[in-house]
Amino acid sequence: QVQLVESGGGLVQAGGSLRLSCAASKSMSSIRTMGWYRQAPGKQREMVAFISSGGSTNYADSVKGRFTISKDNAKNTVYLQMNSLKPEDTAVYLCNAVVPFRDYWGQGTQVTVSS
Repeated sequence: QVQLVESGGGLVQAGGSLRLSCAASKSMSSIRTMGWYRQAPGKQREMVAFISSGGSTNYADSVKGRFTISKDNAKNTVYLQMNSLKPEDTAVYLCNAVVPFRDYWGQGTQVTVSS
């Protein structure tokens, strides 16, 4: 079982920045990938970024060049640095952890970008 706790969401003006954190209850060495997804009202959940145990990263086209995912293995924490935020980035951001045979989700943190 892996518990994930997100933090760092909030309200920001367009062009601003936020950093999200996701703390895992287990060692990162037991987690294959960790990532961030988002879900806006009336829209499907979409992948934002993920990072593998080896450090490889992948981003949605819509956030490339603006968002950066990173991790601190010693703190069992993954971060999402979000710069140049746009109103269309407004959503609930959820942390995801993939381990053998299943994945886990956090409860989400709201990000609201005002124009």
